[in-house]
Amino acid sequence: MGQFDETVKFNVDESRAKHVKEILTNVYKTLEERDYNPINQLVGYLQSGDPAYIPRQNEARNQIRHVDRDEIIEVLVRTYIDREINE
Repeated sequence: MGQFDETVKFNVDESRAKHVKEILTNVYKTLEERDYNPINQLVGYLQSGDPAYIPRQNEARNQIRHVDRDEIIEVLVRTYIDREINE
């Protein structure tokens, strides 16, 4: 089997997920305070990795830079699945 034939397992533990959610909440609120569209800004950051999408206010940029984007995506997908599919 080649290296791309096996499924890779990715997992964020619950305490880390809680930490990511707290950071996302702060970033979201900060973006709202600055009159940005929080969803558009977060998508821009997640796609590009460019921290310029996130303001420095409330330490939002510094906080989000210390979290791997894959972890953020996992938390977002897990939250969506838990709310929409596993009701």
